[in-house]
Amino acid sequence: MDSTQVEINNQTPQTHEKQSKGLWFEALKQLFKNKAAMVGLGIIGLLILTAILAPLLAPYDPLETKILYRLKAPSAQHLLGTDDLGRDIFSRIIYGSRISLQVGLISVGIALVFGVSAGVIAGYYGGKIDMLIMRLMDIMLAFPSILLAIAIMAILGPQLSNAMLAIGIVNLPRFARIVRSSVLTVKEEEYIEAAKSLGASDLRIMLGHLLPNCLAPLIVQSTLSIAGAILEAASLSFLGLGAQPPIPEWGAMLSAGRASLQIAPWVVAFPGLAIAITVLGFNLFGDGLRDALDPKMKDK
Repeated sequence: MDSTQVEINNQTPQTHEKQSKGLWFEALKQLFKNKAAMVGLGIIGLLILTAILAPLLAPYDPLETKILYRLKAPSAQHLLGTDDLGRDIFSRIIYGSRISLQVGLISVGIALVFGVSAGVIAGYYGGKIDMLIMRLMDIMLAFPSILLAIAIMAILGPQLSNAMLAIGIVNLPRFARIVRSSVLTVKEEEYIEAAKSLGASDLRIMLGHLLPNCLAPLIVQSTLSIAGAILEAASLSFLGLGAQPPIPEWGAMLSAGRASLQIAPWVVAFPGLAIAITVLGFNLFGDGLRDALDPKMKDK
């Protein structure tokens, strides 16, 4: 056995995994030192708790209409007032947190599964496969995301489940490009050569060695994409293409409250504030993750 082979064998996948665990621990410590990221994590945690405990926290049924109480200003009886059908806005915002989380997680999950698969295949095999996949991604990125989502919704029809699918498709190219870029770098490492020399299959190398080393940028992009997905879903619902009445989705609440904006501004103010705070929370946490997982930021 020559010296080159000995050197490759010394850099085994197991050795690299041990080094990676140490890096993840350091990144976690760095994350907890970031005050803005902790604020974002607190907002996300509060949103999750609100979604889980919605039946206990909401004082009223979010779908119950009381015409006699329509457009009531915020009071002790209705903390955030009522809408044009007399429904309690506070209760609807609480239940709307469930829909926003569902939209964010499912949409990003769709983008992750298909985007990561496309990126790994393109980066690992290269050649014509790479060119075909990435040119398709480039075509999708050439369209503004909201316009592409509207076009997809025009084909699928206005429905919340279709909105989640459309948002997932729109975000797919970002994940594909990130993973492809990481795979092109990682596949040249010595531990990948060691895995090949030990007879590992392409699928095992992609799933066991390439993907784990793409996790850092994927985690950051996923967190930021959840914020974008919630905002895009609210935009589609505002245009009447997402959640349909009487579903208590924040964007749909904004759309329904437009007619009452001048006489009852709270009808749109509080759902809009809920969207803004939620998106801010995910963005703050995503920025903190980026800073913690980026080696270039460690010295700053």
